[in-house]
Amino acid sequence: MEKFYFEEPNISRKEDALSYINEFYEYNSEINGVGGLHRYLDDYEGWLKKLEEDYTRIPNEEKVPAKTYFLIRESDSRIVGMINIRLALNENLKKFGGHIGYSIRPTERGKGYNKINLYLGLKVCQEYGIKTVLMDADKDNPASWRTMESLGGVNIREFFDNENAHCIVKDYEINVDESINNNSNIYEPIIKQSISRK
Repeated sequence: MEKFYFEEPNISRKEDALSYINEFYEYNSEINGVGGLHRYLDDYEGWLKKLEEDYTRIPNEEKVPAKTYFLIRESDSRIVGMINIRLALNENLKKFGGHIGYSIRPTERGKGYNKINLYLGLKVCQEYGIKTVLMDADKDNPASWRTMESLGGVNIREFFDNENAHCIVKDYEINVDESINNNSNIYEPIIKQSISRK
């Protein structure tokens, strides 16, 4: 049985992380949940510094504190996914974006990995005392919103967003404790550990 875990981004992952992002460009795929890594392709070390600043940030209407993780498959130590978790929300994020952005690399999709990614993300939210997670997805991205639904996400709104996404967006709420309790028997057996800091 494959096992997975979260790892905090670190210098030893530089090549694997850049390969992860470049795969999105290769497949012309939208990039989400990477903590801005795609803007630091020539300055990975600068990105690591930015992540430290993200975590200690005082929330305001521009930015909020956040944590970013790699989803690692233990068998080959490969980054198969990433997740960015906002630890607080400002008014903008309440309207668009919510607590979590995530992604699975194009060549690893269709294997259920994003459900593992989200489950681990909810466990992080639980650790930080977040009781209800807000998330959204474009309506034409069923892989994303079905992942939310599989972990207890309730669709609370559907609307045309002409400010950010310029398409129909589906908003979801997930009760964190309930989701973890209802899904622990599925996901705990395939989790190596919650977080590795290497």
